[in-house]
Amino acid sequence: MAEEFEKVRCLIIGSGPAGYTAAVYAARADLHPVLYQGMEPGGQLTTTTDVDNYPGYPEGVEGPQMMEDFKRQAERFDTDVRMGFITEVDFSERPFKVKADDGKSIIADTVIIATGASAKYLGLPSEEKFKGGGVSACATCDGFFYKGLNVAVVGGGDTAVEEATYLANLAKKVYLIHRRDELRASKAMQKRAFNTENIEIIWNHNVIEVLGEESAFNKKVTGAKLQHSETGEIKEIQIDGFFLGIGHKPNTDIFKGQIDMDDNGYIKTKPNMTHTNVPGVFAAGDVKDPIYRQAVTSAGSGCQAAMDAERFLGEVENE
Repeated sequence: MAEEFEKVRCLIIGSGPAGYTAAVYAARADLHPVLYQGMEPGGQLTTTTDVDNYPGYPEGVEGPQMMEDFKRQAERFDTDVRMGFITEVDFSERPFKVKADDGKSIIADTVIIATGASAKYLGLPSEEKFKGGGVSACATCDGFFYKGLNVAVVGGGDTAVEEATYLANLAKKVYLIHRRDELRASKAMQKRAFNTENIEIIWNHNVIEVLGEESAFNKKVTGAKLQHSETGEIKEIQIDGFFLGIGHKPNTDIFKGQIDMDDNGYIKTKPNMTHTNVPGVFAAGDVKDPIYRQAVTSAGSGCQAAMDAERFLGEVENE
């Protein structure tokens, strides 16, 4: 018996600002998009409490609520939003063949990849416990809340040093915690850190526990427990915010071998566009953006991807 395929004009893989915005634009263009939300519906913003820097929310909004608003807007224009995730793709020819975890097989005229990227964490139970209560992986998203307070950044590469120098403009004191005795960041970034008075680098230490207070209604970081990487000596620092600067991993594993990526797994797109090397496949949001990683930039590229998909279909269908 021949395998049955569901035919879709525009398949959007992943939710979050990029995926939902792509869905709004694709739906309004009568592309009848189908969107699979992925393993983390709403993306990284669902782990964020207060979002104060997204236009249109003058009083701020909680991350999960904002993603629910995005989803409802996409559904208002009849986007078919589905729970679950894509397990397999075949981009070798168009229409593209795709399989989902619900067992459905889809053939899609266009595909928009909006699977995002996941912040790397240390893997500490206490780190998980205080997510949204002082533990963050985005200084530009959450740094404002620590104005005049003490914070720590973990890492030694460009990401960590950039986060630390950004936070130094807001916080009273920034501890940059690195497990080695020298930074991996570029010389220019290192110079910035060394020349910033309120950044203190704690060399040769690993974070072994995030300290904090927790009640039925609130949780907040109060410090961190560190261990010297050579002597094993334990010490504690008092902080109000704990930031991870050890990088992000784009969620692109299922696309390996199907599409061009850089050495870190981010999808390559044409300059100022969302087109990938495969005609008819587009990428939007953090899955292609290792630099900005903001909700508003992701939403913008989701808009671009949907418009690019609409134009592509218009061209191929009129050939």
